[in-house]
Amino acid sequence: MGPGDLGQILCGLQLPTDVNLIVGSETCDDAGVYRLDDTTALIQTLDFFTPIVDDPFEFGRITAANALSDVYAMGGWPLLCMNILACPVKTMDDRVFRQVVEGGLEKIKEAGALLVGGHSIEDTELKYGLSVTGIVHPDKVLLNAGAAVGDVLVLTKPLGTGILSTALKGGLAGEGVESRIVELMATLNRLPAELIRELDIMVHACTDITGFGLLGHLHEMAEASGVSVLVHRSEVPVLEGTLEFADMGIIPEGAHTNRTFYRGSVDSGQAEADGLEMICYDPQTSGGLVYAMPAEDAEVLLSGLRKAGYGLEGRIIGEVVQGKKTGRVIFR
Repeated sequence: MGPGDLGQILCGLQLPTDVNLIVGSETCDDAGVYRLDDTTALIQTLDFFTPIVDDPFEFGRITAANALSDVYAMGGWPLLCMNILACPVKTMDDRVFRQVVEGGLEKIKEAGALLVGGHSIEDTELKYGLSVTGIVHPDKVLLNAGAAVGDVLVLTKPLGTGILSTALKGGLAGEGVESRIVELMATLNRLPAELIRELDIMVHACTDITGFGLLGHLHEMAEASGVSVLVHRSEVPVLEGTLEFADMGIIPEGAHTNRTFYRGSVDSGQAEADGLEMICYDPQTSGGLVYAMPAEDAEVLLSGLRKAGYGLEGRIIGEVVQGKKTGRVIFR
């Protein structure tokens, strides 16, 4: 489990079990999965957080895309969504809350899901998110376990949103940076997930890249799969301007927390992390998916994304290897 993960709190509790529970809280996966019958399993997830951009409508779009991503990471598609909204009613205009929900609704509609209600409370700080219910075939559930030696690793979105957001808050980023990172974070992981399903592309493991950063989530995948992974530094896609800010030390605290937690499992060949390594520890909001899959299937996926006009840079960033110690991430 990563730093601050709820799994640490649940550890040791005697949770109910069921033979139809395919994925529960005991793993590092992105959602729970419950088998309904031989052809349908239910995916259940929830995610919410405080504003990361000033525009309430964009905040709603980003937050909804982030919550929906958990369903795509499990190989499924979303059906129903419910709002989770904390409202500082004494200090904020009601119109702000409506704009947040409208932004979320835009992404819910884009995902082809339905908004069926939700719950709001009074709070001192604005918070928004979604509870999402999706479905998947029980035999097609994607886990963060199952990566096989010889697989390649495909990342579907470039990194750097945390660092660029920090630069924006400090007044250091130029015009256009905010709109670029907003559009990246608001982009659904729907297209890669749909191509996997429609083209019957083989995938052995999957996770989305969020709070633990790329290296943290890859460690979780490698540990769960009983393997190690090799990440090629030169192949990691990074948003324009991110490396310059990272080299200047414009790095969010969460990236340093991730490095402290995961550094014992990461072999970068250097005592001190450089800017690119810190980018790979950078917490991402609504980041891309990482697939562990055969190389020939990876080419089919990347080709399909290009043909569909996917506007973000997806790339093969490494491979799954047999290591002396499972869970090891080699970053060279």
